[in-house]
Amino acid sequence: MHIEELELKNYRNYETLSISFENNVNVILGENAQGKTNVMESIYVLAMAKSHRTSNDKDLIRWDQEYAKIKGRIKKLNGSIPLELIISKKGKKAKFNHIEQQKLSQYVGNMNVVMFAPEDLHLVKGSPQVRRRFIDMEIGQVSPVYLHDISQYQKILQQRNHYLKQLQMQKQKDETMLDVLTEQFLQIAIKVIKKRFEFIRLLEEWARPIHTGISRGLETLEIQYKPSINVSEDLDSSNLLKEMEERISLNRKREIERGVTLIGPHRDELIFNVNNRDVQTFGSQGQQRTTALSLKLAEIELIHSEIGEYPILLLDDVLSELDDYRQSHLLNTIQGKVQTFVTTTSVDGIDHQTLKDASTFSVEAGFMSRIK
Repeated sequence: MHIEELELKNYRNYETLSISFENNVNVILGENAQGKTNVMESIYVLAMAKSHRTSNDKDLIRWDQEYAKIKGRIKKLNGSIPLELIISKKGKKAKFNHIEQQKLSQYVGNMNVVMFAPEDLHLVKGSPQVRRRFIDMEIGQVSPVYLHDISQYQKILQQRNHYLKQLQMQKQKDETMLDVLTEQFLQIAIKVIKKRFEFIRLLEEWARPIHTGISRGLETLEIQYKPSINVSEDLDSSNLLKEMEERISLNRKREIERGVTLIGPHRDELIFNVNNRDVQTFGSQGQQRTTALSLKLAEIELIHSEIGEYPILLLDDVLSELDDYRQSHLLNTIQGKVQTFVTTTSVDGIDHQTLKDASTFSVEAGFMSRIK
């Protein structure tokens, strides 16, 4: 899979942009704050219908404009297909092959991307929320059903929290509505948990040998999905539901007192162990970076194994954050098989044939042009 053409209108600092790309490595050069990352972000948004940098869609619209438009043509095994996303203050409209999609969950997954940016190095040592977002975004690319389920979960969670707050403040006294919301909440929660267990198992299968390779055989990576209640992957849905019902019943009084839902996938965690030690707490910066790199390379292979095509790789200003050895490992892995976009202020000091053979573009003040 690769993107052949990209068009932007009123996107961030781009008034207009129309450019084509090669199915190899595309290097985007420019000083900071000129618009390199905005191009990368637009490709990501075209695929995922949301940004990795902001949760406010209005940030994506050029100053004083009513809407932003991203259009792209992607080449897949079954042909060349146009995608279009219009972002306005009223919401988003997505088209796949010129047909408007009724739900964004039907649109996401038609184009697959893996983003690796400096903030992804915080995947290991950052907050649990960062890791939950990582899980949800990646599963969503290969499972539209999960994308729908997690969206439903968040809506019901919001409703349940609102009602708990009403009970806490004694604006409501009848707990019947809480029972209804709890039943809906539990039914969708077990679907999310089961899918996360399955995804993390697959991710570990790909990431473990990659990590061993990067660490020259010195380290073994284990990834552990840790739900907010102590349950194992082996539990079937009915037993998982029973466990959650018991725990939520035990916590009912505390939840009303605090006005918030205390268990569920919104409180789950992801643990990375290197040589049986929690790398978040005890790992060196090098081990944490190797773990993050292993996860991103594993994502590429996992998506390929699920859909039969390699995703597009977006390396946003991340090469300068990796040492020479990790740079080489990353570039050797992608060489010749993954369309890759690299943003950087300079390729000086990166001595690798992949970059020497790359198509190169220059960005300055919201204008982008091909150099070679």
